Amino acid sequence: MSTTPFPDGFLWGGATAANQIEGGYDQGGKGLSIQDVMPKGIMAPPVEAPTPDNLKLEAIDFYHRYAEDIALFAKMGFGVYRLSIAWSRIFPNGDDAEPNEEGLAFYDRVFDELEKHGIEPLVTISHYETPLNLARKYDGWVSRDLIGFYERYVRVLFTRYGARVKYWLTFNEINSVLHAPFMSGGIQTPKEELSTKDLYQAIHHELVASASATKIARELAPNAQIGCMILAMPTYPFTPDPQDVLKSLHTDHSNLMFGDIHVRGEYPGYALRILREQGVELDITDEDRETLKNTVDFVSFSYYSSVAESADPEVIREGKGNLFGGVENPKLPVSQWGWAIDPVGLRVVLNQFWDRWQKPLFIVENGLGARDELVEIDGRKTVIDDYRIAYLNDHLVQVGEALEDGVDLLGYTTWGCIDIVSASTAQLSKRYGFIYVDRNDDGSGTLERYPKKSFDWYSEVIATNGASLSR
Repeated sequence: MSTTPFPDGFLWGGATAANQIEGGYDQGGKGLSIQDVMPKGIMAPPVEAPTPDNLKLEAIDFYHRYAEDIALFAKMGFGVYRLSIAWSRIFPNGDDAEPNEEGLAFYDRVFDELEKHGIEPLVTISHYETPLNLARKYDGWVSRDLIGFYERYVRVLFTRYGARVKYWLTFNEINSVLHAPFMSGGIQTPKEELSTKDLYQAIHHELVASASATKIARELAPNAQIGCMILAMPTYPFTPDPQDVLKSLHTDHSNLMFGDIHVRGEYPGYALRILREQGVELDITDEDRETLKNTVDFVSFSYYSSVAESADPEVIREGKGNLFGGVENPKLPVSQWGWAIDPVGLRVVLNQFWDRWQKPLFIVENGLGARDELVEIDGRKTVIDDYRIAYLNDHLVQVGEALEDGVDLLGYTTWGCIDIVSASTAQLSKRYGFIYVDRNDDGSGTLERYPKKSFDWYSEVIATNGASLSR
Protein backbone atom coordinates (compact mmCIF):
# COMPACT_ATOMS: atom_id res chain seq x y z
CA MET A 1 0.00 0.00 0.00
CA SER A 2 1.20 3.49 -0.82
CA THR A 3 1.97 5.73 2.11
CA THR A 4 1.81 9.47 2.18
CA PRO A 5 3.28 12.11 4.49
CA PHE A 6 0.21 14.29 3.99
CA PRO A 7 -1.95 14.14 7.14
CA ASP A 8 -5.62 13.26 7.28
CA GLY A 9 -7.68 16.40 6.82
CA PHE A 10 -5.01 18.11 4.71
CA LEU A 11 -6.74 20.80 2.65
CA TRP A 12 -6.19 20.41 -1.10
CA GLY A 13 -7.50 22.98 -3.53
CA GLY A 14 -6.82 25.98 -5.72
CA ALA A 15 -6.67 29.77 -5.56
CA THR A 16 -7.75 32.82 -7.56
CA ALA A 17 -8.29 36.56 -7.03
CA ALA A 18 -11.44 38.52 -7.78
CA ASN A 19 -9.74 41.03 -10.06
CA GLN A 20 -8.23 38.27 -12.21
CA ILE A 21 -11.28 36.03 -12.50
CA GLU A 22 -14.61 37.79 -11.92
CA GLY A 23 -15.09 40.40 -14.62
CA GLY A 24 -18.35 42.32 -14.21
CA TYR A 25 -16.34 45.37 -13.22
CA ASP A 26 -19.32 47.69 -13.69
CA GLN A 27 -22.10 45.33 -12.60
CA GLY A 28 -23.92 44.74 -9.33
CA GLY A 29 -23.12 48.19 -7.99
CA LYS A 30 -19.37 47.59 -8.03
CA GLY A 31 -17.08 50.60 -7.97
CA LEU A 32 -13.74 50.88 -9.74
CA SER A 33 -10.65 49.30 -8.22
CA ILE A 34 -7.03 50.03 -8.97
CA GLN A 35 -6.98 46.95 -11.22
CA ASP A 36 -9.51 48.53 -13.55
CA VAL A 37 -6.93 51.16 -14.53
CA MET A 38 -4.00 48.72 -14.84
CA PRO A 39 -4.61 47.30 -18.33
CA LYS A 40 -0.96 46.32 -18.89
CA GLY A 41 -0.18 44.88 -15.47
CA ILE A 42 2.33 46.12 -12.94
CA MET A 43 5.03 46.93 -15.48
CA ALA A 44 3.10 49.94 -16.85
CA PRO A 45 1.68 53.04 -15.13
CA PRO A 46 -2.07 53.22 -14.47
CA VAL A 47 -4.38 55.01 -16.88
CA GLU A 48 -7.10 57.50 -16.00
CA ALA A 49 -10.09 55.28 -16.76
CA PRO A 50 -10.83 51.66 -17.71
CA THR A 51 -9.80 50.90 -21.28
CA PRO A 52 -11.17 48.27 -23.69
CA ASP A 53 -7.85 46.40 -23.82
CA ASN A 54 -7.93 45.61 -20.09
CA LEU A 55 -8.62 41.88 -19.97
CA LYS A 56 -9.43 42.11 -16.27
CA LEU A 57 -12.64 44.04 -17.00
CA GLU A 58 -14.26 40.82 -18.20
CA ALA A 59 -11.55 38.41 -17.00
CA ILE A 60 -13.03 34.90 -17.41
CA ASP A 61 -16.52 35.99 -16.33
CA PHE A 62 -16.60 34.10 -13.04
CA TYR A 63 -19.18 36.71 -12.01
CA HIS A 64 -21.72 34.90 -14.18
CA ARG A 65 -20.11 31.42 -14.44
CA TYR A 66 -19.18 30.78 -10.81
CA ALA A 67 -21.52 27.79 -10.47
CA GLU A 68 -20.01 26.08 -13.53
CA ASP A 69 -16.47 26.74 -12.33
CA ILE A 70 -17.08 25.61 -8.76
CA ALA A 71 -18.63 22.38 -10.10
CA LEU A 72 -15.38 21.75 -11.98
CA PHE A 73 -13.38 22.40 -8.80
CA ALA A 74 -15.60 19.90 -7.00
CA LYS A 75 -15.02 17.36 -9.77
CA MET A 76 -11.30 17.64 -9.08
CA GLY A 77 -12.02 16.95 -5.42
CA PHE A 78 -11.19 20.35 -3.94
CA GLY A 79 -11.55 20.53 -0.18
CA VAL A 80 -10.74 24.24 -0.14
CA TYR A 81 -10.99 27.13 -2.58
CA ARG A 82 -9.11 30.36 -1.98
CA LEU A 83 -10.94 33.37 -3.38
CA SER A 84 -10.81 37.08 -2.67
CA ILE A 85 -13.64 39.50 -2.09
CA ALA A 86 -13.47 42.63 -4.22
CA TRP A 87 -13.48 45.50 -1.73
CA SER A 88 -15.12 47.80 -4.30
CA ARG A 89 -18.04 45.36 -4.69
CA ILE A 90 -18.81 45.86 -1.02
CA PHE A 91 -17.83 49.53 -0.65
CA PRO A 92 -17.74 50.94 -4.20
CA ASN A 93 -15.68 53.98 -3.22
CA GLY A 94 -14.00 52.49 -0.18
CA ASP A 95 -15.10 55.35 2.06
CA ASP A 96 -18.87 54.82 1.66
CA ALA A 97 -20.97 54.95 4.82
CA GLU A 98 -22.97 51.82 3.94
CA PRO A 99 -22.10 48.63 2.06
CA ASN A 100 -23.48 47.63 -1.33
CA GLU A 101 -26.06 44.88 -0.80
CA GLU A 102 -25.79 43.59 -4.37
CA GLY A 103 -22.10 42.89 -3.85
CA LEU A 104 -22.71 41.11 -0.55
CA ALA A 105 -25.46 39.01 -2.15
CA PHE A 106 -23.09 37.92 -4.94
CA TYR A 107 -20.67 36.39 -2.45
CA ASP A 108 -23.58 34.83 -0.57
CA ARG A 109 -24.35 32.96 -3.80
CA VAL A 110 -20.72 31.93 -4.25
CA PHE A 111 -20.57 30.59 -0.70
CA ASP A 112 -23.88 28.77 -1.26
CA GLU A 113 -22.34 27.01 -4.23
CA LEU A 114 -19.18 26.10 -2.34
CA GLU A 115 -21.24 24.70 0.53
CA LYS A 116 -23.31 22.65 -1.90
CA HIS A 117 -20.13 20.93 -3.03
CA GLY A 118 -18.54 20.64 0.41
CA ILE A 119 -15.68 23.03 -0.41
CA GLU A 120 -14.20 25.14 2.39
CA PRO A 121 -13.76 28.81 1.41
CA LEU A 122 -10.46 30.50 2.22
CA VAL A 123 -11.05 34.23 1.81
CA THR A 124 -8.52 36.95 1.09
CA ILE A 125 -9.93 40.25 2.33
CA SER A 126 -7.71 42.50 0.20
CA HIS A 127 -5.99 41.02 -2.85
CA TYR A 128 -4.41 43.83 -4.89
CA GLU A 129 -7.82 45.45 -5.43
CA THR A 130 -7.95 48.64 -3.35
CA PRO A 131 -10.93 50.80 -4.38
CA LEU A 132 -9.66 53.34 -6.90
CA ASN A 133 -11.20 56.23 -4.99
CA LEU A 134 -9.00 55.43 -1.98
CA ALA A 135 -5.91 55.59 -4.19
CA ARG A 136 -6.90 58.85 -5.85
CA LYS A 137 -8.38 60.68 -2.86
CA TYR A 138 -6.11 59.46 -0.04
CA ASP A 139 -2.97 58.16 -1.81
CA GLY A 140 -3.89 54.68 -0.64
CA TRP A 141 -2.29 53.27 2.48
CA VAL A 142 -0.06 56.31 2.91
CA SER A 143 -3.11 57.76 4.67
CA ARG A 144 -4.00 56.60 8.17
CA ASP A 145 -7.65 57.06 7.17
CA LEU A 146 -7.51 53.75 5.32
CA ILE A 147 -7.23 51.85 8.59
CA GLY A 148 -10.75 52.99 9.52
CA PHE A 149 -12.17 52.26 6.07
CA TYR A 150 -10.64 48.77 6.15
CA GLU A 151 -12.01 48.14 9.66
CA ARG A 152 -15.48 49.10 8.46
CA TYR A 153 -15.10 46.70 5.53
CA VAL A 154 -13.93 43.74 7.63
CA ARG A 155 -16.68 44.28 10.17
CA VAL A 156 -19.22 43.90 7.38
CA LEU A 157 -17.48 40.75 6.09
CA PHE A 158 -17.19 39.07 9.49
CA THR A 159 -20.78 39.96 10.38
CA ARG A 160 -22.17 38.67 7.10
CA TYR A 161 -19.92 35.65 6.46
CA GLY A 162 -18.25 34.91 9.80
CA ALA A 163 -20.32 31.77 10.37
CA ARG A 164 -19.66 30.52 6.82
CA VAL A 165 -15.94 31.15 6.41
CA LYS A 166 -13.40 29.58 8.74
CA TYR A 167 -10.14 30.74 7.11
CA TRP A 168 -9.35 34.39 6.36
CA LEU A 169 -6.28 36.20 5.03
CA THR A 170 -5.97 39.91 5.71
CA PHE A 171 -3.77 41.12 2.80
CA ASN A 172 -2.34 39.30 -0.18
CA GLU A 173 1.47 39.21 -0.32
CA ILE A 174 1.68 42.16 2.04
CA ASN A 175 5.46 42.49 1.62
CA SER A 176 5.07 43.14 -2.11
CA VAL A 177 4.21 46.77 -1.32
CA LEU A 178 7.97 47.33 -1.13
CA HIS A 179 8.22 46.70 -4.86
CA ALA A 180 4.73 47.39 -6.27
CA PRO A 181 3.30 50.24 -4.15
CA PHE A 182 0.34 51.00 -6.42
CA MET A 183 -0.81 47.42 -6.95
CA SER A 184 -0.16 46.30 -3.39
CA GLY A 185 -0.84 49.49 -1.45
CA GLY A 186 -3.04 51.60 -3.70
CA ILE A 187 -0.38 54.31 -3.51
CA GLN A 188 -1.06 56.79 -6.30
CA THR A 189 2.27 58.61 -5.99
CA PRO A 190 4.62 57.20 -8.66
CA LYS A 191 7.18 54.80 -7.22
CA GLU A 192 10.12 56.97 -8.27
CA GLU A 193 8.61 59.95 -6.42
CA LEU A 194 7.46 58.08 -3.31
CA SER A 195 9.54 58.89 -0.24
CA THR A 196 10.94 56.12 1.92
CA LYS A 197 9.09 57.61 4.87
CA ASP A 198 5.71 57.49 3.09
CA LEU A 199 6.33 53.94 1.87
CA TYR A 200 7.10 52.61 5.34
CA GLN A 201 4.28 54.62 6.86
CA ALA A 202 1.91 52.94 4.38
CA ILE A 203 3.35 49.56 5.36
CA HIS A 204 2.79 50.40 9.01
CA HIS A 205 -0.82 51.35 8.36
CA GLU A 206 -1.42 48.04 6.57
CA LEU A 207 0.17 46.09 9.44
CA VAL A 208 -2.00 47.89 11.99
CA ALA A 209 -5.10 47.29 9.85
CA SER A 210 -4.22 43.61 9.53
CA ALA A 211 -3.85 43.22 13.29
CA SER A 212 -7.07 45.16 13.81
CA ALA A 213 -8.87 42.73 11.50
CA THR A 214 -7.62 39.87 13.67
CA LYS A 215 -8.97 41.64 16.75
CA ILE A 216 -12.34 42.28 15.10
CA ALA A 217 -12.56 38.64 14.02
CA ARG A 218 -12.11 37.52 17.63
CA GLU A 219 -15.18 39.63 18.45
CA LEU A 220 -17.46 38.91 15.48
CA ALA A 221 -16.29 35.49 14.21
CA PRO A 222 -14.73 33.73 17.21
CA ASN A 223 -14.44 30.39 15.40
CA ALA A 224 -12.54 31.87 12.47
CA GLN A 225 -8.83 31.38 11.84
CA ILE A 226 -7.01 34.53 10.74
CA GLY A 227 -3.78 34.38 8.78
CA CYS A 228 -1.34 36.77 7.21
CA MET A 229 -0.11 36.18 3.66
CA ILE A 230 3.39 36.93 2.42
CA LEU A 231 5.30 36.40 -0.78
CA ALA A 232 7.96 33.82 0.09
CA MET A 233 11.16 34.03 -1.88
CA PRO A 234 14.07 32.31 -0.10
CA THR A 235 17.37 34.05 -0.72
CA TYR A 236 20.60 32.18 -1.32
CA PRO A 237 24.10 33.71 -1.17
CA PHE A 238 25.52 33.81 -4.70
CA THR A 239 28.89 32.58 -3.39
CA PRO A 240 30.28 31.40 -0.01
CA ASP A 241 31.74 34.89 0.48
CA PRO A 242 30.52 36.06 3.94
CA GLN A 243 29.50 39.38 2.37
CA ASP A 244 27.18 37.52 0.01
CA VAL A 245 25.78 35.58 2.98
CA LEU A 246 25.16 38.85 4.83
CA LYS A 247 23.55 40.38 1.75
CA SER A 248 21.17 37.44 1.45
CA LEU A 249 20.33 37.76 5.15
CA HIS A 250 19.43 41.42 4.71
CA THR A 251 17.23 40.63 1.70
CA ASP A 252 15.51 37.88 3.67
CA HIS A 253 14.95 40.28 6.56
CA SER A 254 13.12 42.76 4.33
CA ASN A 255 10.49 40.07 3.72
CA LEU A 256 10.57 38.20 7.04
CA MET A 257 9.85 41.46 8.85
CA PHE A 258 6.21 41.25 7.80
CA GLY A 259 5.77 37.76 9.21
CA ASP A 260 7.67 38.64 12.37
CA ILE A 261 5.32 41.53 13.12
CA HIS A 262 2.20 39.48 12.36
CA VAL A 263 3.35 36.57 14.54
CA ARG A 264 5.21 38.36 17.35
CA GLY A 265 3.17 41.54 17.57
CA GLU A 266 6.01 44.06 17.41
CA TYR A 267 8.76 45.36 15.16
CA PRO A 268 11.93 43.24 15.36
CA GLY A 269 15.25 44.93 16.13
CA TYR A 270 16.62 44.54 12.61
CA ALA A 271 13.52 46.29 11.20
CA LEU A 272 14.02 49.21 13.55
CA ARG A 273 17.63 49.41 12.34
CA ILE A 274 16.48 49.43 8.69
CA LEU A 275 14.22 52.38 9.47
CA ARG A 276 16.84 54.16 11.57
CA GLU A 277 19.55 53.87 8.93
CA GLN A 278 17.20 55.27 6.29
CA GLY A 279 16.32 58.21 8.50
CA VAL A 280 12.69 57.12 8.81
CA GLU A 281 10.77 57.96 11.97
CA LEU A 282 7.33 56.41 11.76
CA ASP A 283 4.17 57.82 13.24
CA ILE A 284 3.40 54.96 15.65
CA THR A 285 0.85 55.57 18.37
CA ASP A 286 0.47 53.70 21.66
CA GLU A 287 -2.83 52.40 20.27
CA ASP A 288 -0.96 51.06 17.22
CA ARG A 289 1.43 49.15 19.48
CA GLU A 290 -1.46 47.59 21.37
CA THR A 291 -3.28 46.68 18.16
CA LEU A 292 -0.19 44.95 16.72
CA LYS A 293 -0.30 42.52 19.65
CA ASN A 294 -3.32 40.84 18.00
CA THR A 295 -1.28 38.13 16.32
CA VAL A 296 -2.34 35.68 13.61
CA ASP A 297 -3.41 32.05 13.97
CA PHE A 298 -1.43 30.86 10.95
CA VAL A 299 0.98 32.08 8.29
CA SER A 300 0.12 31.64 4.63
CA PHE A 301 2.35 32.36 1.69
CA SER A 302 2.90 32.17 -2.04
CA TYR A 303 5.91 30.38 -3.45
CA TYR A 304 7.08 30.47 -7.05
CA SER A 305 10.85 30.75 -6.99
CA SER A 306 13.97 31.58 -5.02
CA VAL A 307 16.59 34.26 -5.66
CA ALA A 308 20.31 34.64 -5.13
CA GLU A 309 22.05 37.70 -3.71
CA SER A 310 25.52 39.11 -4.12
CA ALA A 311 27.36 41.98 -2.45
CA ASP A 312 29.55 42.34 -5.53
CA PRO A 313 28.35 45.33 -7.59
CA GLU A 314 29.83 43.73 -10.71
CA VAL A 315 27.42 40.79 -10.55
CA ILE A 316 24.45 41.28 -12.88
CA ARG A 317 21.32 42.26 -10.98
CA GLU A 318 17.65 41.56 -11.56
CA GLY A 319 16.83 37.96 -12.29
CA LYS A 320 14.46 37.80 -15.24
CA GLY A 321 10.76 38.04 -14.45
CA ASN A 322 11.59 38.64 -10.82
CA LEU A 323 9.44 41.14 -8.94
CA PHE A 324 11.81 41.07 -5.98
CA GLY A 325 15.05 41.55 -7.92
CA GLY A 326 18.06 39.56 -6.85
CA VAL A 327 20.62 37.75 -8.96
CA GLU A 328 19.80 35.02 -11.45
CA ASN A 329 20.82 31.62 -10.08
CA PRO A 330 22.86 29.74 -12.73
CA LYS A 331 22.05 26.42 -11.05
CA LEU A 332 18.32 26.64 -11.76
CA PRO A 333 16.18 26.41 -14.92
CA VAL A 334 13.62 29.13 -15.54
CA SER A 335 10.01 29.22 -16.72
CA GLN A 336 8.86 30.80 -20.00
CA TRP A 337 8.49 34.06 -18.05
CA GLY A 338 11.96 33.86 -16.55
CA TRP A 339 11.06 32.68 -13.03
CA ALA A 340 13.60 30.32 -11.44
CA ILE A 341 12.17 26.82 -10.94
CA ASP A 342 13.30 25.59 -7.54
CA PRO A 343 11.18 22.88 -5.87
CA VAL A 344 13.74 22.40 -3.07
CA GLY A 345 13.32 26.08 -2.23
CA LEU A 346 9.76 25.31 -1.14
CA ARG A 347 11.06 22.79 1.41
CA VAL A 348 13.64 25.35 2.52
CA VAL A 349 11.06 28.07 3.10
CA LEU A 350 8.62 25.73 4.85
CA ASN A 351 11.32 24.76 7.33
CA GLN A 352 12.49 28.35 7.71
CA PHE A 353 8.99 29.64 8.48
CA TRP A 354 8.11 26.78 10.82
CA ASP A 355 11.37 27.02 12.74
CA ARG A 356 11.03 30.80 13.00
CA TRP A 357 7.38 31.19 13.94
CA GLN A 358 6.05 27.84 15.17
CA LYS A 359 2.66 28.69 13.70
CA PRO A 360 0.70 26.45 11.31
CA LEU A 361 1.55 27.24 7.69
CA PHE A 362 -0.62 27.27 4.56
CA ILE A 363 0.72 27.28 0.99
CA VAL A 364 -1.92 29.38 -0.76
CA GLU A 365 -0.16 30.01 -4.10
CA ASN A 366 2.17 27.82 -6.13
CA GLY A 367 2.05 27.09 -9.83
CA LEU A 368 3.57 27.39 -13.26
CA GLY A 369 2.61 30.07 -15.77
CA ALA A 370 3.08 28.69 -19.28
CA ARG A 371 1.81 29.01 -22.84
CA ASP A 372 -0.64 26.17 -23.40
CA GLU A 373 -1.80 24.75 -26.70
CA LEU A 374 -5.40 23.57 -26.98
CA VAL A 375 -5.60 20.32 -28.97
CA GLU A 376 -8.36 17.87 -29.86
CA ILE A 377 -7.96 14.22 -28.89
CA ASP A 378 -10.74 11.71 -29.59
CA GLY A 379 -13.19 14.56 -30.09
CA ARG A 380 -12.31 16.22 -26.80
CA LYS A 381 -10.46 19.53 -26.52
CA THR A 382 -7.70 19.55 -23.92
CA VAL A 383 -4.12 20.60 -23.18
CA ILE A 384 -1.29 18.10 -22.74
CA ASP A 385 0.49 20.03 -20.01
CA ASP A 386 3.05 17.49 -18.82
CA TYR A 387 5.37 20.39 -17.95
CA ARG A 388 2.85 21.68 -15.40
CA ILE A 389 2.34 18.23 -13.95
CA ALA A 390 6.11 17.83 -13.56
CA TYR A 391 6.44 21.25 -11.91
CA LEU A 392 3.64 20.65 -9.40
CA ASN A 393 4.67 17.07 -8.72
CA ASP A 394 8.25 18.08 -7.91
CA HIS A 395 7.10 20.88 -5.61
CA LEU A 396 4.60 18.65 -3.81
CA VAL A 397 7.26 16.00 -3.27
CA GLN A 398 9.28 18.66 -1.45
CA VAL A 399 6.19 19.61 0.55
CA GLY A 400 6.01 15.97 1.62
CA GLU A 401 9.67 16.13 2.67
CA ALA A 402 8.92 19.22 4.77
CA LEU A 403 6.06 17.38 6.44
CA GLU A 404 8.50 14.58 7.26
CA ASP A 405 10.77 17.29 8.71
CA GLY A 406 8.00 18.10 11.19
CA VAL A 407 6.48 21.19 9.59
CA ASP A 408 2.84 21.85 10.54
CA LEU A 409 1.02 22.55 7.25
CA LEU A 410 -2.73 23.12 6.91
CA GLY A 411 -3.09 22.82 3.16
CA TYR A 412 -2.04 23.63 -0.38
CA THR A 413 -3.89 25.67 -3.00
CA THR A 414 -2.41 25.95 -6.49
CA TRP A 415 -2.40 29.38 -8.04
CA GLY A 416 -4.80 30.00 -10.88
CA CYS A 417 -6.52 26.62 -10.68
CA ILE A 418 -8.47 27.80 -13.73
CA ASP A 419 -6.84 30.06 -16.34
CA ILE A 420 -7.03 33.69 -15.23
CA VAL A 421 -5.60 37.06 -16.23
CA SER A 422 -2.02 37.46 -14.99
CA ALA A 423 -1.51 40.14 -12.34
CA SER A 424 2.04 40.95 -13.37
CA THR A 425 1.58 41.02 -17.17
CA ALA A 426 -2.23 41.30 -17.65
CA GLN A 427 -2.05 38.41 -20.14
CA LEU A 428 -4.24 35.36 -20.45
CA SER A 429 -1.55 33.52 -22.40
CA LYS A 430 0.35 33.14 -19.12
CA ARG A 431 -1.78 30.21 -18.04
CA TYR A 432 -1.63 28.47 -14.66
CA GLY A 433 -4.85 26.49 -14.54
CA PHE A 434 -6.00 22.89 -14.64
CA ILE A 435 -8.87 24.23 -16.74
CA TYR A 436 -8.25 25.95 -20.08
CA VAL A 437 -10.38 29.03 -20.71
CA ASP A 438 -10.89 29.90 -24.37
CA ARG A 439 -9.84 33.51 -24.24
CA ASN A 440 -6.82 35.20 -25.79
CA ASP A 441 -4.68 38.24 -25.09
CA ASP A 442 -6.56 40.21 -27.74
CA GLY A 443 -9.85 39.55 -25.97
CA SER A 444 -11.13 37.01 -28.51
CA GLY A 445 -12.47 33.60 -27.55
CA THR A 446 -15.64 31.87 -26.42
CA LEU A 447 -14.80 31.63 -22.69
CA GLU A 448 -15.58 27.91 -22.87
CA ARG A 449 -13.85 25.73 -20.24
CA TYR A 450 -11.79 22.62 -21.12
CA PRO A 451 -10.09 20.42 -18.50
CA LYS A 452 -6.38 19.88 -19.19
CA LYS A 453 -4.38 16.69 -18.62
CA SER A 454 -3.30 18.16 -15.27
CA PHE A 455 -6.98 18.24 -14.21
CA ASP A 456 -7.10 14.44 -13.95
CA TRP A 457 -3.59 14.31 -12.49
CA TYR A 458 -4.47 16.70 -9.65
CA SER A 459 -7.75 14.84 -9.05
CA GLU A 460 -5.71 11.70 -8.43
CA VAL A 461 -3.30 13.52 -6.13
CA ILE A 462 -6.22 14.76 -4.03
CA ALA A 463 -8.02 11.41 -4.05
CA THR A 464 -4.89 9.62 -2.80
CA ASN A 465 -3.89 12.42 -0.39
CA GLY A 466 -0.58 12.74 -2.22
CA ALA A 467 0.23 9.04 -2.43
CA SER A 468 0.11 9.14 -6.26
CA LEU A 469 2.97 11.65 -6.51
CA SER A 470 6.06 10.44 -8.39
CA ARG A 471 9.05 10.56 -6.12
